[in-house]
Amino acid sequence: MSDDIPRLDAFDSSVALLREGYGFGARRFARCSSDAFETRLMLRKAVVAFGKEAARLLYEPDRMTRRGALPVTVVTLLQDFGSVQMLDGEALRRRKQMFMSLMTPAGLALFEDLVEGEWRAGIPEWAQAGQVVLFDAVREVLFRAVCAWSGVPLDRREADARTRQFAAMVEGAASVGPRNLRAQVLRHRAERWAGDVIERARSGALEVEEGRAVHAIAWHRDGEGRLLDTKVARVELINVLRPTVAVARFITFAALALRQYPECRAKVIADDEYLRWFVQEVRRYYPFFPMVGGRAREGFDWRGRRFPAGSWFLLDIYATNHDPRIWSEPAAFRPERFATWDGDPYSFVPQGGGDHGVTHRCAGEWLTISVMERAVRLLTTAMTYDVPLQDLGVDLSRMPAAPRSGLRISQVRPV
Repeated sequence: MSDDIPRLDAFDSSVALLREGYGFGARRFARCSSDAFETRLMLRKAVVAFGKEAARLLYEPDRMTRRGALPVTVVTLLQDFGSVQMLDGEALRRRKQMFMSLMTPAGLALFEDLVEGEWRAGIPEWAQAGQVVLFDAVREVLFRAVCAWSGVPLDRREADARTRQFAAMVEGAASVGPRNLRAQVLRHRAERWAGDVIERARSGALEVEEGRAVHAIAWHRDGEGRLLDTKVARVELINVLRPTVAVARFITFAALALRQYPECRAKVIADDEYLRWFVQEVRRYYPFFPMVGGRAREGFDWRGRRFPAGSWFLLDIYATNHDPRIWSEPAAFRPERFATWDGDPYSFVPQGGGDHGVTHRCAGEWLTISVMERAVRLLTTAMTYDVPLQDLGVDLSRMPAAPRSGLRISQVRPV
């Protein structure tokens, strides 16, 4: 076979990836004049690729496993061992259906309403504060809402500390050193708290409605009819709460887009369809997950090369969402592009690709979209605010990225 995947000269690219962040892949794709290249990361061979073909390769059902596909320090903060992301085959599909059962129209509508309630309750507090960091405020709104939605009891006095625990897992995942270590410590505290919730639900000390996440996880049975081990159940409960807190990053980027592209404001207020396009364009345009990885479960051929079982493959999500072969003028923010998007599950992958029910694509993607739409409505119709002078730049060398200032707002007033 003729191998057409270039190999980088660098012995190992780990430091470059940490230093360059989201731009790491794009620079090397351009340098190699290729949409795939081979390098070493943490001294292990890896192929990094972007685009629709690469996404299809990674998300082909049962082709790749997530086990061993990410550093342990990332896995323990964002997924953890025993979670749905570490499963394959029928076990993956069975566990995934547990999560998908929560994403009913009624469930999504309830969550939106809970978010709106928390948001409106926060407006007077934000007004009294004089100035507030929107990113931080939205994280707490989402955490309180997702706890209520999931059936997790939350003392309002502890909401701030718990929110910081879950936010730290996301912030520390792609770092090394003190930021990651602090996140690991906070993760352990969150696990003890989540484990206590599961045990109380199972003992009857905590009454939880059927259809709530706590109930679904506490009473879920595997293919052999066994309840999940408490350690696994608490991990899966965290895997409902933590990603929801992470949606605050998308909402903050949506507020930034309203600031940077003010012509969109009137359109999102007047047109529900344009609102959906706007939310999708925020998810495409701004950085969220940089990459996702997989390891081959069995050998396969691709691009003139034989990949044996265990081969490591990384999909550059940011580059795929900015692929000029898919998106015309990808560096432009243009919500109207989604009027003609065909819904291809491999061309638009901010939270993964493929079928939600049978692949590792994020089960909460529909919830993300619905709550972003409600948040944009609140930003544009429920309150007025000023954006004082600040650094709104987005440092793409930091993973995950966000506006440097967190987007400070002032003079908040209810409408």
